[in-house]
Amino acid sequence: MNRPMIAALFMALLLVVYLAFTANYAWILIRDDSALANAMGYALGILPVVGAWGLVAELIFARRSAALTLELERTGLLPGEELPSLISGRPDRAAAESAFPSFKRDTEENPESWQSWLRLGLAYDACGDRRRARWAVRKAIGLKKSS
Repeated sequence: MNRPMIAALFMALLLVVYLAFTANYAWILIRDDSALANAMGYALGILPVVGAWGLVAELIFARRSAALTLELERTGLLPGEELPSLISGRPDRAAAESAFPSFKRDTEENPESWQSWLRLGLAYDACGDRRRARWAVRKAIGLKKSS
């Protein structure tokens, strides 16, 4: 297991503990005699449900994107030299920004290719645009599912 995966699992565990404490406190408020405390308890009870949904959605996304990345690596299409890393392991942003147009062009030429969308997502991530990176990877997951 790599460091980011261990960190993600640790954060997920912390979130589960937080949600458990929140659910427990909501239950305490719901069992109180006061109507105001009951209302607060029911309102607070929504938080663990939403948090659990978000956690599950993110873990599913992580699993699917990791599987696609491994498949891309097996086929030899994973960007390596195009998106070099610094000694610290972080992507070289300047190199990524100069290589980005080729990934975008490839995706525009092959809009139904999940490989192109995943490579675009990796390029967005290397450029520091996490929101668009996640969007492109989600598109790749959707295209892979439909193929």
